[in-house]
Amino acid sequence: MKSPIAFVLIITIAILGAIVVNLMSTVSPALAFAAGAVISGIACLYAPQATVTVATKEEEPPQSKTIYVGNLPYRANENDVKSLFGEYGEVFAVRLMKDKRTGKRRGFGFVVMAAAHADDAIDALNNNVYGERTLKVREANDPKKREHS
Repeated sequence: MKSPIAFVLIITIAILGAIVVNLMSTVSPALAFAAGAVISGIACLYAPQATVTVATKEEEPPQSKTIYVGNLPYRANENDVKSLFGEYGEVFAVRLMKDKRTGKRRGFGFVVMAAAHADDAIDALNNNVYGERTLKVREANDPKKREHS
């Protein structure tokens, strides 16, 4: 047996063959099913084999990277951070964290930008002074990639 799909295909063709043969003649349903199974088995031997390729996320290079930005001035907004990182490449999104209770900014956030330019932005902006504060910039931790020990 080559694959589960081939098995299902053979059974389906056999049942359809049995119905057609049974309608066209006075042959018993069991004999019609057997004839359909033999015919579909022969057809599957000579049919071209289909190959299914499944692409996984790990095989493709990431199109974007998420960057952690810490020690931001509290008055900085999303547009300010977007234009700061925009000097180094395309910025897709900026998310600055706020306190749930007060709604005030917490001084850190995340920037999603093109993967090709993310490392340049990290190198240029890490430990750089912005708004009288020294930024901490690095690639954000991916919880899926953390090792559990």
